[in-house]
Amino acid sequence: MMILPHLLRRFVKKGRLILRTHDGAEHSFGSGDGPSVTIRLTDAAVERELFLNPELATGEAYMDGRLVFEDGSSIYDLLLLFSVNRQGLASHPLQQSLRKWWRLVRGIHQSNPVERAATKVRSHYDHPAEFYKLWLDETMSYSCAYFAYPDEALEQAQKNKLRHIAAKLRLAPNMTVAEIGSGWGALSIYLAQACGVRVTAINVSPEQLAESRKRAEAAGVADKVTFVEQDYRKLEGRFDRVVSVGMMEHVGVSYFDVYFERIRQLLAPGGFALIHAIGRNSPPGSTAPFIRKYIFPGGYVPALSEVFASLERTRLWVSDCEVLRLHYYWTIRNWRRRFMARRTEVVNLMGERFARMWEFYLGAVELGFLNGSNMVFQLLISEQRDDVPVIRDFMVDEERQLRANGDKRTRGETASS
Repeated sequence: MMILPHLLRRFVKKGRLILRTHDGAEHSFGSGDGPSVTIRLTDAAVERELFLNPELATGEAYMDGRLVFEDGSSIYDLLLLFSVNRQGLASHPLQQSLRKWWRLVRGIHQSNPVERAATKVRSHYDHPAEFYKLWLDETMSYSCAYFAYPDEALEQAQKNKLRHIAAKLRLAPNMTVAEIGSGWGALSIYLAQACGVRVTAINVSPEQLAESRKRAEAAGVADKVTFVEQDYRKLEGRFDRVVSVGMMEHVGVSYFDVYFERIRQLLAPGGFALIHAIGRNSPPGSTAPFIRKYIFPGGYVPALSEVFASLERTRLWVSDCEVLRLHYYWTIRNWRRRFMARRTEVVNLMGERFARMWEFYLGAVELGFLNGSNMVFQLLISEQRDDVPVIRDFMVDEERQLRANGDKRTRGETASS
């Protein structure tokens, strides 16, 4: 036990970490002012692994039972301790070298050609729908909700999000909409129901598509929504609107121009698109190794500078930008709590190791949106500078109208001018 304390002394400044090693020794790190966590390592090898790549090895050791929590501590407590001390970890020379290497090879990590992209996406989304039903809201929305206040019920906040997006799209009955990355169909179904539009929704996850078709049928809009298994680069046609929620994170930095160029080609004259995605309020970086390996292979959360540079290259106007700073923290906090409340059922369905993997993932991303640089942005983009109304009042007017109508547009009603 020689090298790990060198890292931990530099890392843990706030709070306290009590470390018990496989040989029975106990070490303490930190000031004690903040989160307190006690862990035990079951073998000498895990100590070396934690020193060399703590962000990956911590999750793996917990999944494998080689990192054990004691004295009432939990994986969430450890992740909280990490989140308030992240600068100390990033300043360690070995960790700085690791991060430089990850940035150098991120093009390889994010290589998502058509023939490989679907496989990477399915590795996350093709878990049984029953698993997600345990802890998502009734709409099965698996993206950032929109909260009127922090403790608003998740179900209502997800409905708020659907309404907020619809209002920004300024839709009228019989318009055509393309949704790139349709999840379990909540947005497409809502747009068809509330706005009377015709939606072509594409996805590369057969599991999600099958569930989406069932939900559209149950909602009575199967004639208005067409779900297609297709990569965004293969979609053809012209649409009044294009919407993409939680999809850009799967594109990969080398494909941003391809993504935005395809959206530009899909827009009919006068049309515009809405992009809803996770971003980082920090310079360009790389995907955390645990997330990259186990959760979202090929995924990347972009810096806004990378997004705007790509839009410049593809000759698209950014007609509106909204940054949702804490909404995803509140969303994932709900997901994690609901997940933990149904954890026994998760284990019965997916196994203990899988449940631990998702505990780690949900806790890490929740705290990344609280103490890290992550946020969510929504962009309206268009080919011409006046395709989107130049005064933002229309968004508020549309949203109020949808709410007043109970999220149902009356027959023959058009979007407000």
